[in-house]
Amino acid sequence: MVRAYKFRAYPTNEQKLALAKSFGACRWYWNYALNLCQETYRTTGKGLSRLAIQKLLPDLKKESPWLKEAYSQCLQVVALNLSTAYKNFFEGRAKLPRFKSKKGCQSITYPQNVKIEGDYVKLPGTVGKLYCCQHREIEGTIKSATVSLDADGKYYVSLLVDDGCEKPSPNGEGKAKGLRPANANGSTRRSVEQGSRLSIM
Repeated sequence: MVRAYKFRAYPTNEQKLALAKSFGACRWYWNYALNLCQETYRTTGKGLSRLAIQKLLPDLKKESPWLKEAYSQCLQVVALNLSTAYKNFFEGRAKLPRFKSKKGCQSITYPQNVKIEGDYVKLPGTVGKLYCCQHREIEGTIKSATVSLDADGKYYVSLLVDDGCEKPSPNGEGKAKGLRPANANGSTRRSVEQGSRLSIM
């Protein structure tokens, strides 16, 4: 089961600069791709796929070398997030994706190669080992890490971690496993099956 952890982060001045460049590059790429998606839809009635958005990157990096200052996979995630945003819109689950501003929260996502080393989260690329206040122990495999900067100037690291446990699910009758039906006097009894556990974080 995938769990989410969020910790306050304390980057050095050098890391703040590296993060600012990455925030800017990913924000610019999102806005550029979103604008192109809108223009393509107006002229053809069709959108752009994730692959088509990703294929823009090589030429964009040649035209704007500063895009290379962001970790390459962070830019790849932008294409995934934009294509997912459009999918959610067309399926009626969300509003149209909007352009991103320099104001407000900024974020970038590292989809892999993230490690925990003591009190540090080790990120690939120029940011490196980022100190954070870990108030909970992390158990499992890190799937991704998102570094964010809020409007108050505070930095955070959000981790998605697979703990290797199966997600609790209702049985065929719609009743949670481990819960016995009500008895004759209307009360309920809970039994915990051997070897199973339910943890709430």
